[in-house]
This record gives sequence, C-alpha cells and structure tokens, in this order.
Amino acid sequence: MKQRYRFCPYCGGKLRYEMKPDRPRLTCQSCQRVLYENPIVGVAAIVQNEQGEILLGKRSPESSYAGLWCIPCGYVEYDEEVRLAIGREFFEETGLQIETGRVFTVLSNFHNPSVHTVGIWFEAKVIGGALRPGDDLSEVAYFPLDAIPPLAFPTDKIVVEMLKNQRV
Repeated sequence: MKQRYRFCPYCGGKLRYEMKPDRPRLTCQSCQRVLYENPIVGVAAIVQNEQGEILLGKRSPESSYAGLWCIPCGYVEYDEEVRLAIGREFFEETGLQIETGRVFTVLSNFHNPSVHTVGIWFEAKVIGGALRPGDDLSEVAYFPLDAIPPLAFPTDKIVVEMLKNQRV
C-alpha cells in the first residue's frame, strides 16, 4: 500500500500504517489519531432522448482521459447535497438543466490509483437550457446504446451495459 500522506493534519506528527484491528490504517505517531482515507463522491446523470440514445461528453484535451467519452459527471463539493451536485455539474458540462430522478446505480471506481471514488448515477430528464460542451468537455452528443464511442471510465461501460440489459 502506497502511503499518500506523511504528516498528521491535527498535530503535524509523522504518520505510518499500523494494523487497526483488521486492516492497515494511517496512524499518527504523536497523537495516535487514525487518518481515514475515504473515497471521493462523484455523480453522473443518465439522460436519454426519445429514441433511447444516451447523452455523452467527449473529454477535452486539457482534462484527464482526453479524447474519450463519458456520461456527464463531476465531484460532490464538501457541503453539497448529491442531487444539487449533479444538477450543477450537468449544467456546467452540457448547458442543460435537468430534473434528477431515481438512483440508477452506485459503483466504486478504481481506474485511477491515486483517487478512489464512489460514483452515483442518477436517471434524469432535460427541463431547460441549450446543449453545448462546457468545462471538461469538448463535444456533447447522443449515441445509440449499441454504438457507444470509446469511454473514459470502466464504470460508464458497466452502466451502458446495464442500460442495454434493461431494454431486453
């Protein structure tokens, strides 16, 4: 296990992994606090048009996974409710305002070894705005579920497969 943090945010003491009780945890050698390394929460909105095509965004050249496509997504801010976060992120990424529906799925993302995220995919419908790429996307477009371009995130592939299986 690679140690990402070296010093305690409470007292500045040195951190090291110690067994506590069933797994290694970063522990301060001065104040004995455990520094829990929790995942970051991400949210994504599944928007489909009347033909059942899904809205995807192409990652811009400046963003991670440039040139690959994804379900529009983003991170939840520290003091933000998850449904508000997906509305904000989706608008920033696509220019569209959405009404958030039910949770479609929740998955752990392990594709980036430096950041473990937990993603929440919501079903959503467009209620306003104008489709345009923004923030981390260079293009936005609808695609049939059987003609999806190369995706950036393995979990988006799982979600697309789940959507395909739902139609059967």
